[in-house]
Amino acid sequence: MQKKDTLVFDLIRKELERQRHGIELIASENFTSLQVMEAMGTVPTNKYAEGYPGKRYYGGCEVVDEIETIAIERLKKIFNASWANVQPHSGAQANAAVFLACVKPGEKVLGLDLSMGGHLTHGSPANFSGKNYQALFYGVKKETGLVDYDQLEATALKEKPKMIICGASAYSRDWDYKRIREVADKIGAVIMADIAHPAGLIAKGLLNDPFEHCHIITSTTHKTLRGPRGGIILLRHDFDNPWGIKDPKGNTRPMSQLLDLAVFPGTQGGPLEHIIAAKAVAFGETLTDDFTKYSRQILLNAQAMAKAFVSRGYNLISGGTDNHLMLIDLRNKNLTGKKAQETLDKAHITLNKNTVPFDDKSPFVTSGIRVGVPAITTRGMQEKDMETVVAMVDSVLMKPDDEANIKKVYEEVKIFMKQFPLYPELG
Repeated sequence: MQKKDTLVFDLIRKELERQRHGIELIASENFTSLQVMEAMGTVPTNKYAEGYPGKRYYGGCEVVDEIETIAIERLKKIFNASWANVQPHSGAQANAAVFLACVKPGEKVLGLDLSMGGHLTHGSPANFSGKNYQALFYGVKKETGLVDYDQLEATALKEKPKMIICGASAYSRDWDYKRIREVADKIGAVIMADIAHPAGLIAKGLLNDPFEHCHIITSTTHKTLRGPRGGIILLRHDFDNPWGIKDPKGNTRPMSQLLDLAVFPGTQGGPLEHIIAAKAVAFGETLTDDFTKYSRQILLNAQAMAKAFVSRGYNLISGGTDNHLMLIDLRNKNLTGKKAQETLDKAHITLNKNTVPFDDKSPFVTSGIRVGVPAITTRGMQEKDMETVVAMVDSVLMKPDDEANIKKVYEEVKIFMKQFPLYPELG
C-alpha cells in the first residue's frame, strides 16, 4: 500500500472547510449529494469504454454498459425525451458536438452575445465556436435588459444562419422558445437550446419547456441539476434532418446518430464511466419529490434575494429574476465587479464578477456581479435567510476598504453557516 499523499489530501480537506464555512453565491455552482460524490470515486474510472452500450471498441464493458444505460433512461424520463447522450465531459463538449454535427466550418451561427449574458461556446471569438464558424449575435434591449427578439429575427432573416443558439450564462429571465422557433422555421435553421443553468428548473416544469420548440437541447449536469460536473445532449423527438447534414462518409442519418458520432469519435475518446455513474445517481435524485421541493425553493429564494437587493438600491438587470440567478450592475454603487468579488472573498462570500449589458469596462474588470441561489438552497436556506445574506453582502460592499468590518462580517458568516451543515458525515 502506497503512503497516502498527505499534501494533496490536506488541501482537499482545506477546500472542504472553505466550502463549509462560506456562503456560496456562484450561480453555476452547487453541492452534490454524498452518494453522487461516492459514485465519482469508484472503480468505473478504471474502465476504457470507447463507443456506446452494446457497441464498444473494448471488451469487459458489460457492467458499464448497464450503468450508462441507466443514466440514459433516467435522463430521458426527466425531460420526456426520446434520445439522450450522457458522455460529454462538459457542457462545452456537448455544444462542440452539436456544432460538429450540424454546422460546417465557416458557416453562420447566431447566438446571444457574451457581453449580454451569453456563453463562450455560443460564438465568442476566443472560443472554437467563434474561431471555426462565422458567429453572429443578438443582444438584450438597453431599456429593459430583456432578450431583443426583434433583433434576433432581423439578423436571422438577413444573414440566414445555419444554427440559432438560445440560452445564456448570465440571463435572469425565461426564454420565448416559441418565438425563436418561428424565426428558425422561416430560414430553415436548426435550434440548439443550451439550458445548462436552468435545467433543473425546466425538469420540474417551473420554466418554459424548450423541448416543445427547439431541435436539440444541451446542458451541464452540475448546476441546478445538482449532479457531477459533466454535459448531456437530448432530443425529445429524433428526426431525419432536413438540412442536408451528412456523416463523415457522406451518408444521411437521423439526428441522434449524427450527434452520437459527433461526441464519439468526433470530439471525445473514451467516456468517463465513473462520472456517468454519478450522473445516473444524480438523475435518480432529480426524479424524486424532494428535488421538486428543492427546485421550488430555488425560485422562492431567488425572488426573496432579488427583493432584498432592490430594497438596498442595487440595480438588477431586467429588474429581477425568473430563475435561480440575478445580474447586478454596480455602477451606481461606484464599484467594479472585480473589486466586489475580491472584497467579498475576504469575508468568505463567493460570487463572480460579470459584464453587464452595454458595459464600459473590460471583461477582466466588469461593472457587475452575478449572484445565484442553488448552492445555498441546497444548504437548507429559505426566504428569510436571503435578507441575512444580502445584508452581509451589502455591509462589505458599502465599506470595501474597511478591513475591520470585513473581518467582522467574516466571523458573522462562519457563525451563520453553522446552521446549515455541509457533509457532516465526512467529519
